[in-house]
Amino acid sequence: MSEGKRRILVVEDDLSILTGLSMNLTFEGYEVLQAQDGREGLRKALDSEADLVVLDLMLPELNGYEVLRELRGRGSQVPVVVLSAKGMEQDKILGLDLGADDYVTKPFGLQELLARIKAVMRRRFGTTEVVTFGDAEVDLTAKVATRAGAPVELTAQEFKLLAHLVTHPGRTFSREELLSRAWSFDYVGSPRTVDNFMRQLRQKFEPDPDDPRYFVTARGLGYRFERP
Repeated sequence: MSEGKRRILVVEDDLSILTGLSMNLTFEGYEVLQAQDGREGLRKALDSEADLVVLDLMLPELNGYEVLRELRGRGSQVPVVVLSAKGMEQDKILGLDLGADDYVTKPFGLQELLARIKAVMRRRFGTTEVVTFGDAEVDLTAKVATRAGAPVELTAQEFKLLAHLVTHPGRTFSREELLSRAWSFDYVGSPRTVDNFMRQLRQKFEPDPDDPRYFVTARGLGYRFERP
């Protein structure tokens, strides 16, 4: 199963964080389950066949440490990423000693958290993300691409844009969204920058760059990747 189809349980009593994180995980292609207290979170972690749990520590009913202890005590090996405002070294050590796979402190950067979730998935499940279309293959883990078996030379930024598009097939992104998601937020660029990079991707992957079938323009809206 690819990472994008895995099921994540978010256990968080702060409704704004729970809602925002769930929306972003869903947007990334995950199936998301929710719990707002430790007892409900423990039950869902044991019963739902979740592939990963994002677990707050300061929870009603059972705190996150107690949830972790119960999970591991009952033999569950589900990966757990702790998300907590408790950032002292001893708090992190306790969480990791109880069986957490990673520990992220609040306030957190969304992209960092998503990257840590993917890293835990790879370590635990040994997943390799490969997207194929036409005669092209994009290995998202190794960060390489081939076409008809031959390597495709890509700059680091070309690969970032390529990876973002192929992991969100069928979704239309405005130029501004691509600048913020495929580039960093402090990148100084313009919508024309995206146009130039899209032209380069078409030259490298399209059978006919002037009549693209994979990296298509949504007139007046932006661009999207169409996977056959």
